[in-house]
Amino acid sequence: MKLSLVLSTHPAQFEAVALKGDFDANVGKIARWGYDGVELAIRDPALIDAEQLVQSVEAQGLEVPAIGTGQAWGEDHLSLTSPDAEVRAAAIARLRSHIPLAARLDAVIIIGLLRGITPAGQTTTRSMDYFADAMQVCGEAAASEGVRFAIEPLNRYETDLIRSAEEGMAFLERLGLDNVGLLLDTFHMNIEEPSLTACFQACAARTFHVHLADSNRWYPGAGHLDFGEVVATLRECGYAGWLSGEFMPLPDADTAGRRAIAHMHSILRA
Repeated sequence: MKLSLVLSTHPAQFEAVALKGDFDANVGKIARWGYDGVELAIRDPALIDAEQLVQSVEAQGLEVPAIGTGQAWGEDHLSLTSPDAEVRAAAIARLRSHIPLAARLDAVIIIGLLRGITPAGQTTTRSMDYFADAMQVCGEAAASEGVRFAIEPLNRYETDLIRSAEEGMAFLERLGLDNVGLLLDTFHMNIEEPSLTACFQACAARTFHVHLADSNRWYPGAGHLDFGEVVATLRECGYAGWLSGEFMPLPDADTAGRRAIAHMHSILRA
């Protein structure tokens, strides 16, 4: 398993991204701290210079395991489950626009809050139907490019649409697309899952990516989660993917980034 850290390519309201700001400087920090990769939170591929971005990352010897899409929701208010057909279409177009860069980087595309929240007057069933329709379109488009999507179950305080791994697995079965799997996040799991171990075991065949944050959404080691048990379980399940830090920039971004990798290295190298 390799370690990466989430980095936003642009300023964003989302708080659980430790590093924002000067992209090149932050990529350099991530490399110096010893991470293997950098997970990119990209609001809109049209706003970045993809060639320069790739050069900056590769110059530091880093990989890009995943691309986060949640800023399209947080900053641009796009949603795959909006009651407005034009908003849904724009969200699908935005999601599909990530495919070329993801194909180039061999990165998973993450679907978190871009799926949205059921608005007043719309049923959860209708929302899930919209979500399924959107994922069929995007999943099939990505499959032709060898790109995978990872749907992230989010806790009850953030959405009503796929909050547990069980709900996520049921949705994957409904879709029937081999290139759509799950992203399991230890912070959300700690809220929604009776057992992190049982959850990882139940989803082993469809886990495409893993996010690390402690119980308080600080860096691993700052709360009460047992990341030794998390790593041991993932190894037993045969998971050989990435562990990506997505946590609050507390007590400050640099301290969080350094302490996270120190804690995880102490476990992975034991």
